Amino acid sequence: MASRADQLASNLNFSKFGQATELKNRIWFTLGALIVFRFLSFVPLPGVDPVALSRLYSTAASGGVLDIFNTFSGGSLERMSIIALGVMPYITASIVVQLASALSPSLAALKKEGESGRKKLNQYTRYGTVGLTAIQGYFLAVGLETLGASQNIAAVVDPGMFFRIGAVISIIGGTLFLMWLGEQITSRGIGNGVSLIIMAGILAQLPRSFSQMFAQVREGSMGGGTVLLVLVGAIGLIALIAFVERAQRRVLVQYPKRATQRGVMQAERSHLPLKVNTAGVIPPIFASSLLLMPVTITQMMGSGMTGDSAGSNFLITLNQYLAHGQPLYMALYAIGIIFFCFFYVAVVFNPEETADNLKRQNGFIPGIRPGKNTANYLDYVLTRITVIGAAYMVAICLVPESFIASSGLPFALGGTSLLIVVNVTIDTVTQIQSHMLAHQYGDLIKKAKLKGGAPRR
Repeated sequence: MASRADQLASNLNFSKFGQATELKNRIWFTLGALIVFRFLSFVPLPGVDPVALSRLYSTAASGGVLDIFNTFSGGSLERMSIIALGVMPYITASIVVQLASALSPSLAALKKEGESGRKKLNQYTRYGTVGLTAIQGYFLAVGLETLGASQNIAAVVDPGMFFRIGAVISIIGGTLFLMWLGEQITSRGIGNGVSLIIMAGILAQLPRSFSQMFAQVREGSMGGGTVLLVLVGAIGLIALIAFVERAQRRVLVQYPKRATQRGVMQAERSHLPLKVNTAGVIPPIFASSLLLMPVTITQMMGSGMTGDSAGSNFLITLNQYLAHGQPLYMALYAIGIIFFCFFYVAVVFNPEETADNLKRQNGFIPGIRPGKNTANYLDYVLTRITVIGAAYMVAICLVPESFIASSGLPFALGGTSLLIVVNVTIDTVTQIQSHMLAHQYGDLIKKAKLKGGAPRR
């Protein structure tokens, strides 16, 4: 027999959506914040010529990992807007803080303090965001000047230290505002704010990519069979991602027999759900963020250097090996994804703590002794499914990228973009269903109070 919650979940429909006022306000707030993000991507840095910049990007800076960075930021890098770096510095800073909290005893103690410790760690993340944005923004301004000089394109109206300082300040302000906007979406809107901002940037670039692909078909440089293969592959990837993201390994948990109202002794059973992909979209985003930071700097500097100096030749060679679709780039990307899959699982799931909670509740896994043996068993099961999840993540992110790089398709991202879009969509829809379910529960409670009437004195 289905539970009351299951019946309510099956009855969710759009007719109930109009009655959920709070949910509608949250959705409208989220849409408004994403519109603000898209407007900011068209605000250029002070001192930049947009026409010359567009010509410079198409001739010297397009291709490779810069296109990936451009896609994550929704085209902001191509237009050199005040949010050219997107939320990548914030993600990189959060990676560093999480790694430090796992290695440093003092930060680990802060993490266990609850809300106050979390606020301090968030403050450290913001400080790190400012520092990383300043470094990357400075190299971005220098790279823009050197690229323009090497290509004889005056993308910067008045090059010099004054432009660099103004660009760094503008980029820091834009990135911090974007970080604040993401936090506001998470608290006052629906879904995860940073993930939604990244997804909005990807979706904003997809129409342009499709138009370029169909233009190549009209010109005869790409066959119709390739387009059909891309569309069928994308649909297959979406179905695979949706299936795996909802896949779980349910560990049976049994509780001692308890007396019911009728005096019957009955044992209770439950399940401990362990997701195959516990980390979600975190590993590819983190791996891309860490890989893009040094690669962007070397690519901008290497493209702008002239002459036959040893430093110039080294940077040019390094950029060639780290180009999009090259074996070294793919290997580093795969290593980063695997590392963050295991790292994120180790951060969010503690087998010893879970085993202690089960022991306090008199629960046990059949055939496994409570305590340390239960923790070891949970760690064993979680490690096995994380291996499967990491292999799935690497295949989803790298196989389409290899195909895109070899076929010359005008897509900066393949499986990674689909993974982010599908994951964020599933997470957002799940939160919407939770809000609608809570709204229906509230209506049931109100109806029960009305039927019960006023209490007797």
